[in-house]
Amino acid sequence: MTLWQIVLVSSIVILALKLAGYLVPPAFAERPKPARISSLLTVALLSALIAVQTVVSGTAIVLDARVPALILAAGLFALRVPFVIVIVASAATAALIRLWT
Repeated sequence: MTLWQIVLVSSIVILALKLAGYLVPPAFAERPKPARISSLLTVALLSALIAVQTVVSGTAIVLDARVPALILAAGLFALRVPFVIVIVASAATAALIRLWT
């Protein structure tokens, strides 16, 4: 298969999954267990995306200034610091580490 064929097949599969989601009755999605699974799945997927974007560069794992900035951001979020302050503090941390190295 060529790259374009893979993209087209993937797009059709994703569209079919989205359309199948409309067939699920709302009562099913509102039950406690499916609601919990869907909320936890969302958090897991977002966490995986953040981890991959933080420590992967091409095909190699890279531990650079982004890792301490991410750890700081996680700690500040745990302390319920406002979002803008988290962003500024994390960016400043990454910038200072890059300046010193």
